[in-house]
Amino acid sequence: MTLTIPAARRRATSLLLALAGSTALGGPSVAAQPIDPTLPEAAYARARYVKRVARIPMRDGATLFTQIYAPRDAGTEHRYPLVLTRTPFSTGAEADTLFPPAIAPDPVMLHDGYIFVQQEVRGRYRSAGAFDHMRPPRTVRERAAGQTDEISDSDDTIRWLLANVTGHNGKVALHGVSYGGFYAAMGALSRHPAIAALSLQAPTADFWAEDFHHNGAFVLTSLWAVPIFGTPRPAPTAAHWWGGAFAAIPDSAMAKDYDWLLALGPLANVSWLGNDSWWQALLAHPTRDAYWQARALAPQLRAAGAPLPPVLLIGGWFDAENLNGTLLVQRALAATGTSVTFAMGPFGHRQWTAREVGRTMHGARVFGDSLETHVQRDIEAAFFRARLKGSASPPRAGARLFDTGSKRWREFPRWPAANARPVVWHLAAGGVVDTAPPTAARQSWTSDPLHPVPSRCTGTTIEEGAPNLVMSDDQRCLLDRPDVLTFVSPPLARDLTIAGPLVATLRFATSETDADLVVKVIDVEAGAYWLVRGEILRGRYRDGAERAVPFVPNQPTSIRVTLPDVLHTLKAGHRLAVQVQSSWFPWFDRNPQRFVPNIFAARAADFVRARHTLWLGGATGSRISIPVLP
Repeated sequence: MTLTIPAARRRATSLLLALAGSTALGGPSVAAQPIDPTLPEAAYARARYVKRVARIPMRDGATLFTQIYAPRDAGTEHRYPLVLTRTPFSTGAEADTLFPPAIAPDPVMLHDGYIFVQQEVRGRYRSAGAFDHMRPPRTVRERAAGQTDEISDSDDTIRWLLANVTGHNGKVALHGVSYGGFYAAMGALSRHPAIAALSLQAPTADFWAEDFHHNGAFVLTSLWAVPIFGTPRPAPTAAHWWGGAFAAIPDSAMAKDYDWLLALGPLANVSWLGNDSWWQALLAHPTRDAYWQARALAPQLRAAGAPLPPVLLIGGWFDAENLNGTLLVQRALAATGTSVTFAMGPFGHRQWTAREVGRTMHGARVFGDSLETHVQRDIEAAFFRARLKGSASPPRAGARLFDTGSKRWREFPRWPAANARPVVWHLAAGGVVDTAPPTAARQSWTSDPLHPVPSRCTGTTIEEGAPNLVMSDDQRCLLDRPDVLTFVSPPLARDLTIAGPLVATLRFATSETDADLVVKVIDVEAGAYWLVRGEILRGRYRDGAERAVPFVPNQPTSIRVTLPDVLHTLKAGHRLAVQVQSSWFPWFDRNPQRFVPNIFAARAADFVRARHTLWLGGATGSRISIPVLP
């Protein structure tokens, strides 16, 4: 039986909300609206807030559908800040009496009292105009001449709200989770003087580095997301118009994603996305060309030069979608001198936005109690209260990060930590990784695209339309695979705290003309091989993502693979492990291993077995540099 539209909608809507950080906005508590503990969040919102629907005109005449939730006592005596979220996802039912499950980012903010504004961006759902995925910005002159982008739409929206919403105090915060974080950051570049604070949470920042690609490898599981963004919208609508694209995907595809996606064959067999504009863009731009560069957020933030208003930046160490985006934005903001409160917890994508859950877990791992609530109450709500209401000192600028090994919060004046020092660990013959340089050796393996290394040991890779649990999985099931090289240290004599990005340098050769390289860092504890961090590099982009270069068969070359930041303590007695492999399926698409100009157009005959070799030891042997705290 094929996936029906309702089933597709359930799966895709979960992904849609996850990617965007969609309709949950928020506000803290205020004396004018005392907390009533007998009312659940939704009931409190209906009792204390009034809803207004508006279609806000932009400078080119297009109107954007907007929902406004204001405290009932908002007026001359009680004035509230505006918290604006712009999203490519639905903001919910239009009727004035119908409220979404949550109108605030967290329950504390709801009780503190804000005017929460949710807007569907240009070209999405009920808003007019044409949608452009991570729309590139116009020049200042073009905007002045009436041309539009996300900067101008944000500026026009803020101006309208200040002039047409009563009971505000003149201060605006821009808030967004995931894709909403991109729109919030673009809005801040308008430099409207009313913007007093900015909250970016797992912001989408670069489709070449996250969501749809990692270092040139296509995120195969994003096939479930492509129709949401690329299906043509016939006209403004409150309904999900993209559900029909999922009718070609059988129910078994989600439950057995490895088998179904492997049987699907080359990406050229994805026939159901023929009229999808986003799929066509992916096919047309296999390298990191001007198309992708124009949509990258971090360079735009750096180009801003002067500091932006104070920023709250939140992310999750196990965010399979926007971990890289969070880190790219953190580095870019640091370069501008912006005051940033940076928080990272042991969370998957948007997990920190969940209401009180008791034990905080990711997959099979437990990290503590109520860590989501801690982030919402003690970091998020406190930041907004201080920046917009002036009622308390804000959380200190700097980094408040969760150590996923010692399972505790740590604070740093800046990130990466200034006192972290690189320690080189060498990959050695016999499956050993150690700080002592080993003697020279080689180790080879056969990579077969018809039998790729699985992304997870058990269960599916895709959960509700997106990868998630892969980020903290046990890698034990891969120890016996001949196409996975595992290097393990002796038991550690003392704690080892990894703090920052890791860089692997691999001396590598292949019998063919293309290859992928996957590097994973693992904490071995009581027989479990917990993934700490992993990353993939499509080998054709080893010299830069702008141009694909084939390998010369059997010619060794040095390749750098940078793994995203980590804060993790391996306890004394644990062992450090490193795994190297050449596929990670179905999280990422398969490399044919025979060089073709565009892997999206590869044929079944292009997928061939290859013999890969890793050089170990000696002056140029494979190694990994790990930043370590004293």
